[in-house]
Amino acid sequence: MAQDLNGATIAFLVANEGIEQVELTEPWQAVEKAGGTPRLLAPKAGTAQAFDHLDKADVFEVDGAVAEADVSSYEALVLPGGVANPDALRTDPDAVAFVRRFVESGKPVAAICHAPWTLIEADVLRGRRLTSWPSLQTDIRNAGGEWVDEEVVVDGNLVTSRKPDDLPAFTDRLLSAVSGG
Repeated sequence: MAQDLNGATIAFLVANEGIEQVELTEPWQAVEKAGGTPRLLAPKAGTAQAFDHLDKADVFEVDGAVAEADVSSYEALVLPGGVANPDALRTDPDAVAFVRRFVESGKPVAAICHAPWTLIEADVLRGRRLTSWPSLQTDIRNAGGEWVDEEVVVDGNLVTSRKPDDLPAFTDRLLSAVSGG
């Protein structure tokens, strides 16, 4: 079923380098197709370098620095994966604080692959059920979360998936969460 986001503004938070391109572009395109407005946030203004696994891919213009972003300006947050992307974000205090505020706001937060590393650093996983790339399961458990091996998991306002193969289910649940479905 097609969702209508009625112009909802969705934040996509990435590091300035290391994003898994398909985990950025597929949800981004789904948001646009559903009538939403995606905005790219990063620690620094300028550009963000995406990768296809370990190979450099496209460069994307950043719409704003996360330090200047206000949770109230967005209806949802998407955290794309890639190994380097969330590893860099979890060391950026502004990114971690923004993610924590977003989760605490109750608005939808969608994280795929290695992106839950940023959720771990934000200390928002206690008592939550989620999935990720399998290598994060011990980190998630140590952060108080319950890790499961499922295509997509929804727990309250968190939507999580494991890998690029899960993108169709991930984007569907993201759109559903934003449209109130």
